[in-house]
Amino acid sequence: MKAIRSGLVFIWMALSVIPVASLLLIFSLFVNADRLWWWFAQPWLAGAVKAAKLIGGVRYRVRGLSNLPSRRDNQHIILCPKHQSTWETFFFPSMMPHPLAYVFKRELLYIPFFGWSLARLEMVHIDRSARGEAWNKVARLGTKLMDKGKWVIMFPEGTRTERGSKGDYKTGAARLAIATEARIIPIAVSSARCWPRRTFRFIPGVIDVSIGQPIIPLAGESPVELMARVEAWIEQEMRVIDPEAYPDSRQAKGPDASARSASPTPEGVESLEEDPDQHF
Repeated sequence: MKAIRSGLVFIWMALSVIPVASLLLIFSLFVNADRLWWWFAQPWLAGAVKAAKLIGGVRYRVRGLSNLPSRRDNQHIILCPKHQSTWETFFFPSMMPHPLAYVFKRELLYIPFFGWSLARLEMVHIDRSARGEAWNKVARLGTKLMDKGKWVIMFPEGTRTERGSKGDYKTGAARLAIATEARIIPIAVSSARCWPRRTFRFIPGVIDVSIGQPIIPLAGESPVELMARVEAWIEQEMRVIDPEAYPDSRQAKGPDASARSASPTPEGVESLEEDPDQHF
């Protein structure tokens, strides 16, 4: 039954992306990237998250929405989420108040319809084999896009990691934050609980998302030191929202603390009980 439900979601994604992407490509001849985002990209991504919820049984709850600047706030923002699954690449664009500019490998542009649409949305695609030129492009376009009101999103681990593990945190986002006086918003997300990496299978359950307070680069702080602060917050918060994946942390806290961290949310509720006013 799980396989059938998962299959239905992916069939919906594959079939719906063709007409939506086609319309986006046609309208890209006449309107700017921001309108393409709000008219086509964001609604389709939100629909994919909704389909995963209604059909695949993948619900979510969010803590810390008040840490996000408002839609009218045009300060430079870089989102740095934990990366465990494809789910968060769909979810964050569906709920952020500003259009997002992903930094991603250019090979994604070759995916029919999906990749072609990415090319029209003013994002930052890079050649990972040319590291020096890749950074120059991130710095140049990142600054330009943030000046236009977009938020840059960079996964500091670079690739999806297994549940309970930690990747190597790269300093690219920290370098960009220091160069552009941007604030970094760290985000912990337990998406591997319901959609493990490299699979087309959903596990019904609840994904927890925790949005941290903006981290501001300090005077004289190096990219390594700044990213160490981002990493420390994310990895500590992961042990709060997904204690089952970190048995050592669970034992240190004791069974009562673990039970409180993992307490289920009632059906249909998409916010944490500890933070009931922050939901959508």
